[in-house]
Amino acid sequence: MKNNADDNRERGEMVSEIDRLRDEIRKHDNLYYNLDSPAISDSDYDRLFRRLLELEQLHPDLVTPMSPTQRVGGQALEKFDQIRHAIPMMSLSNIFEQNELLEFDQRIKKLLGKTHDIEYMVEPKLDGVAIELVYENGILNSASTRGDGETGEDVTLNIRTIRAIPLKLDLIGKYSDISLVDVRGEIFMNRADFDRINRERDEQGLTSFANPRNASAGSIRQLDPKVTAQRPLKFAAYGVGRLVGYEPQTHEELLHMLTDLGIPGNLTHSKLCNNIEGVRKRFLELTELRKELPFEIDGAVIKVNSLADQLNLGVKSRSPRWAVAFKFEPIQAQTRIIRIEVGVGRTGVLTPVAIMDPVSVGGVTVSRATLHNQDEIDRKDIREGDTVVIQRAGDVIPEVVKVITELRDPISQAYSLPDECPACGSEAVRLQGQAAKRCMNSSCSARIKETLKHFASRNAMDIEGMGARIIDQLVDSGLVKSPADIYSLTVESISSLDRMAEKSATNLIKSIESSKEPTVQKFLFSLGIPLVGEYVARLLVTSFGSIEAIASRTAEELIGIPGIGPEVAQSVTGFFAEPHNREMIRRLFESGITPTEATGPLTPSDKPLAGKVFVFTGSLAIPRNEAKAMVEGSGGIVSGSVSRKTDFVVAGDDPGSKIDKARSLGVKVLSEEEFRSMLDI
Repeated sequence: MKNNADDNRERGEMVSEIDRLRDEIRKHDNLYYNLDSPAISDSDYDRLFRRLLELEQLHPDLVTPMSPTQRVGGQALEKFDQIRHAIPMMSLSNIFEQNELLEFDQRIKKLLGKTHDIEYMVEPKLDGVAIELVYENGILNSASTRGDGETGEDVTLNIRTIRAIPLKLDLIGKYSDISLVDVRGEIFMNRADFDRINRERDEQGLTSFANPRNASAGSIRQLDPKVTAQRPLKFAAYGVGRLVGYEPQTHEELLHMLTDLGIPGNLTHSKLCNNIEGVRKRFLELTELRKELPFEIDGAVIKVNSLADQLNLGVKSRSPRWAVAFKFEPIQAQTRIIRIEVGVGRTGVLTPVAIMDPVSVGGVTVSRATLHNQDEIDRKDIREGDTVVIQRAGDVIPEVVKVITELRDPISQAYSLPDECPACGSEAVRLQGQAAKRCMNSSCSARIKETLKHFASRNAMDIEGMGARIIDQLVDSGLVKSPADIYSLTVESISSLDRMAEKSATNLIKSIESSKEPTVQKFLFSLGIPLVGEYVARLLVTSFGSIEAIASRTAEELIGIPGIGPEVAQSVTGFFAEPHNREMIRRLFESGITPTEATGPLTPSDKPLAGKVFVFTGSLAIPRNEAKAMVEGSGGIVSGSVSRKTDFVVAGDDPGSKIDKARSLGVKVLSEEEFRSMLDI
């Protein structure tokens, strides 16, 4: 059995992974939604998001309101006017396996209290850009992007140039009373049109679009509608928000209504299925059909057909319960590893990355893949020069699936991470019980750069304009060696940097000045204390109120807070015990930073195990009453029997029949070690 130290180390690694995932997702949200410059495919993003969801479900105490899982997507750009959606435009939950499809069907039946087969509509999932069209009395009034789900970009002028989208609806017959309809669908581009545009751009010396979705997004976000008008954009409706004047009974009827109104859809390739087996068969058909379609699809969307059932099922925080996206199998390709490069993170972790011969995988050119750590390299026996299979459904950077050893050079050597930091030359060590190798030099330039990126990020001090390029120059020039140095910068000193004009320098100084009143929570998070993510920062601020009060607490006092375990407590006290950290905070305060008291108290729903039902069975190492108190103190409920309402069964030695019932009902069974890790004990 693992001891507390092992559990806590694993917990710490889990927290670090969650923080990394959130940072990467936010980066790619910005690239995808706001900059029209995706660095990864949708399947890569899906796997990344799915991993974060899994970790947050295992550790609900780490879920924060600012986590990417609690929101839909990127924020609306300021260069366009903003339009607030009357009904939020939600995204879909994703599934990847056929057993998950069956679980979705079982969940729907359970929620509806039905035992008979459920009708589903199966539609191809277009790889495009989500748009809402608002028609008032049959006239196109406005068009907006999804944005963050609540507010989108006003792209009305651009959308009006797309010939596929009607400016006036056919409100005749049974549809004559429709006074308002919010049409939702996808802007997309056919493959042939996409190829033609890229050939033209190549001839003009312009950068090619990465894929049709990228081309579509860039087209509708043009400031000049004339440019949009020249692009061969298509539109396919998949649903509505508000609908006044007509009441369809099914989703199938709704799709037919949209077609009758003159709005293009995808009825040709959509199919009504009488049961989940029919859905499964249709998904397999679409898997084969995708090769023949003139446009890109990345899966199938499965929706409960009855609109009354949809209403009863309702929605979750970011997605409807009555629909799911069933994604296609990951796309793989073969390439060669040229070399392995090593990056250094904020905490000194050395991360190996494979630099590969560029290869197109599903429309995206891939040339880098993370190798994670030495254990992963050893497990797959990855070497420089190897021919490998890569997969675009893995991490934020595509992953190496396997090595084709038959093609390996017989003189190749096994790869080992360096014993010295590639950035500063200091010793790199692997601490006992950890997978990663670390640079232990806190003054390492690479570590400083990553620390500054975290400090200036949106969810920390939110210093607009202080991106990676500027930070690299500030550190390399010796102008900034710690976050406190940022507030000593001047227009003159910044103007000396490469490609930094006086106006840009002035704007950056203004951003730095405007960052001086963060909330206490944001300021604490910005310090980059290991294991202190946004939720833990909120717990600490809610409990103690100020940075000074948190800094003066002992580890024992911190552990007394539900959701704060020994390793987190040790990390916090250790951080504030370091003289150079205290000096940095003192300098930050002297520079004029005055954190505001904006964090409200935690409600019962904020507790890490809020509403979760636990059942204990078998002999536990910790007394049963203590385990019960721990769950209840974290907002959970302890029950004596297993039912469909049970979320977790904790199994000790010699578990009884409760574990069999849990498995028959599909209830998650935790070992005592997993339970202790969940509560960080």
